[in-house]
Amino acid sequence: METLRSIAECRQWRLDNNQATVVLVPTMGALHAGHLALIRKAQEEGDAVMVSIFVNPIQFDDPSDFDDYPLTLDEDLITCAQAGVAAVFVPQREEIYPNGYCTFTEVVGPLTDKLCGGARPGHFRGVATVVLKLLNIIQPQVAVFGEKDLQQVLIIQRMVADLHLPVRLSVGPTVREADGLPLSSRNARLSQESRAKAAALPRGLDKANAAFRDGQSLSMSLVELVYEELLVHPGVEVDYADVVRLADFSEASTAQAGDLLAVAAFVDGVRLIDHILLGGPGLSPSKEG
Repeated sequence: METLRSIAECRQWRLDNNQATVVLVPTMGALHAGHLALIRKAQEEGDAVMVSIFVNPIQFDDPSDFDDYPLTLDEDLITCAQAGVAAVFVPQREEIYPNGYCTFTEVVGPLTDKLCGGARPGHFRGVATVVLKLLNIIQPQVAVFGEKDLQQVLIIQRMVADLHLPVRLSVGPTVREADGLPLSSRNARLSQESRAKAAALPRGLDKANAAFRDGQSLSMSLVELVYEELLVHPGVEVDYADVVRLADFSEASTAQAGDLLAVAAFVDGVRLIDHILLGGPGLSPSKEG
């Protein structure tokens, strides 16, 4: 496995592998089983998998959140090598933003105004900017993203389509713990007590989905079920919970099958997100079907 630290090294590696189908898995490090699932999916998509590890400063609306983001580069490189990754791109901030922050890529409209976009102004502009940079630098034929960050995936899909980028996006399913909590690098910041509270996110979504399947279609009532499950826990603060149409993120006062019910909450200061598609299977094994 090659470890590449500069854009020049990255482009030379790409030239050396110009006959291969290169698949990019962009990450911010602190790799876990969810990332490994994306790497395995990438290996099914092409010949040479590159993982990028870069904690992108311009997608953090809270400087303390950036400062607290877990950094485990040595362990991540071992994980990638053991997983059979061909190369890892680990640039420093100055490599990606050598001249500061002047040029940005932004998808505008409901996709970026709602949910995390509304709660974290500028976040998706930062995501779109760094993803476009990585695609330009590496020029993969395929890029793999996780469905856990569904709004992010939809925004990147729109950016790729609107800018006619020659890359195919592949989406890997969310990997969850036994109680339904999605794997996330942020979970490492949870204490044992906080981790138990965090399970309320998928539990609340499951309760709302069960109510929808039993005939409750008023979105406000479904959202209230999520709030009820979360707010019984001290130290849990809901950032948002809402139902939107998956196709265009328009408001959905009356829920329909396939609508997106999404939630973000701070659990003892750690921000977590989760979602469910209404009418679909539950999030924990006991809620499947």
